[in-house]
Amino acid sequence: MTDGRDARRVARLERQRRLRRRRLGGFAVALVAFAALATGLVHAVSGGGSKASGSDPQTLSVPASTGVGATGHAARSAKPTLEQRGAREVERLVELGLPLYCGGGKGRYVALTFDDGPGPYTERYAFPLFRRTETRVTWFVVGRNIAAWTAVPKRELAFGTVADHTWNHAYLPGLDRNAMKAELASTQTELQHATGTDVTLFRPPYGAHNAAVDRQAQALGMLEVLWSIDSRDSEGAGWRGITRHVLADLRPGSIILFHENRGQTIRALKLHILPELERRHYRTVTVPELLALDPPSRRQLEAGGRGC
Repeated sequence: MTDGRDARRVARLERQRRLRRRRLGGFAVALVAFAALATGLVHAVSGGGSKASGSDPQTLSVPASTGVGATGHAARSAKPTLEQRGAREVERLVELGLPLYCGGGKGRYVALTFDDGPGPYTERYAFPLFRRTETRVTWFVVGRNIAAWTAVPKRELAFGTVADHTWNHAYLPGLDRNAMKAELASTQTELQHATGTDVTLFRPPYGAHNAAVDRQAQALGMLEVLWSIDSRDSEGAGWRGITRHVLADLRPGSIILFHENRGQTIRALKLHILPELERRHYRTVTVPELLALDPPSRRQLEAGGRGC
């Protein structure tokens, strides 16, 4: 009798163990299924699986089938590029209609700008120097020079931004409205054709402008860019003088005026200015990049050159 009871007890315990294993197994299966379902939902919302290997997630579009919520999530998570941020800042300042003299002065950024090109020094000396030193610049092009150097403006884009410096390097306040518009619009159109990009920056020759010039630039969708430091290279300064004028007044957010087709300018940059910028931990940027990284305040803009 005892042996029978023991056998029944062992059988009962074995059935209980099998039942517990089945319950645990069913729970595990349910847990795995839930995890798979959750993963699939997250994958669908984030657009997973549609991205090619090595693609930049900021450039990917969200499928229309993901719904409003998913689209909003993607829009919030995708950060604009520096170029896009710069373009937005330029557009914002164009609407204000105030000339730009410098950045905000809160970061160690400087904008090197070069007037009066393109010309013989651009490809032969400026390009190799800026390529080797990874220098970012803004080129203010004279429209009448493009015909002799048709391929150069597009190549200048590899180093930064191309901008409008009128067609004939004219003294704009002395022109009537139609002639003034032609000076700006002709170069803007020719540059856009030569480079395939929008031209949204403008610099008046000699820095000469008045309310009519300011309005005309704004009407053409261009931000008027002046400067906070003049290298004096156009006045005949040698490389020592150029170096002295630039470094003496150097500040965060400076916009520096150079001319690209002057050998003394290239020498000053190569031997002194660029090495000193690096030593002082300054980063060279284009004007739109400066606006994205260190925009001036409204008060600075209204103060003009004194705001720098």
